[in-house]
Amino acid sequence: MPPITARPAGAGTSYAAAGVDIDAGEEAVEALRPYAEKASRPEVMGGIGGFAGLFALKLGKYTEPVLASSTDGVGTKVAIAQALDKHDTIGLDLVAMVVDDLVVCGAEPLFMQDYIAVGKVVPAQIAAIVKGISDGCQQAGCALLGGETAEHPGLMEAGSYDISGTGVGIVEAAAMLRPDRIRPGDVLVALGSSGLHSNGYSLARHVLLDIARMPLEGHVEEFGHTLGEELLSPTRIYARDCLALTAETGVRMFAHITGGGLARNLERVLPDGVEAVLERGSWTPAPVFKLIASRGRVERAEMEKTFNMGVGMVAVLPADEVDRALAVLTARHVPAWVLGEIRRGKHRKVTLKGDHPRF
Repeated sequence: MPPITARPAGAGTSYAAAGVDIDAGEEAVEALRPYAEKASRPEVMGGIGGFAGLFALKLGKYTEPVLASSTDGVGTKVAIAQALDKHDTIGLDLVAMVVDDLVVCGAEPLFMQDYIAVGKVVPAQIAAIVKGISDGCQQAGCALLGGETAEHPGLMEAGSYDISGTGVGIVEAAAMLRPDRIRPGDVLVALGSSGLHSNGYSLARHVLLDIARMPLEGHVEEFGHTLGEELLSPTRIYARDCLALTAETGVRMFAHITGGGLARNLERVLPDGVEAVLERGSWTPAPVFKLIASRGRVERAEMEKTFNMGVGMVAVLPADEVDRALAVLTARHVPAWVLGEIRRGKHRKVTLKGDHPRF
């Protein structure tokens, strides 16, 4: 990972006096190095600390390779991590948000790079963040190819940080998943989420912390653990599960359910001339969604366009592939169920019908 960077102070003073501690930055790099080195692949060349990450792409393996890229962050979920001074899971969220976008088109994630902006470098904090990123990369099967940590005194408070990441994946052109593969009669299979994932935290924090004034350290009976633990539940990483489905079934397309909820994210992958009809009665959202809705008096429409409501990924499959897909996901310990179907329609749209049981 390259050294800490910032613009130098004027003559007659020092970088440290301006708030940038280069020594702490170098200490942070050494502290995170063991975690970063665990998230590797055979194609990685060199190690942490160079100016560029190097990845030897074996072009002989592919006929017509297509590279896919994605950049994302984790939004205001970082505020929960900072409030609890627990930083070893937020990196898992970052990886999930990036690689689960890549896999929508069938791309295998190859590597990620991270960017961490901090008010003041605290080596142990940086190492914990990168540990989470490393753990996530290992779950996704991709390499952590380096990144950047930037100290911003005067712009960000000490203890404050934000993170983002960019990932690159690869897929054969002939195997690439595209909306034009979707047909009327196809079935939608939901892959369950692990909670809020990394979207809607501005609303969740406003309702639970500002309106309801619930303490992060307080035990919540519906959860079986504290509110803070629930809000820091890592985003589920579906990359390898989705790649297993593409290898073992005729899956048409995936939709990663992030900000905008089920309807808006599914619309992004539908071709013209079809509509998706979803049955709310096919699943019960986790208690955290009901808690937010009830404590904040948040209407269902607002909940459904803000949160994933318990569905983190949707697979679109031919009807005769559904049983096989459910078996694959069950074997991989991913909660999954039939969510709805694709119908012929004049306009590309998503309709949710019925009510959630016990919600």
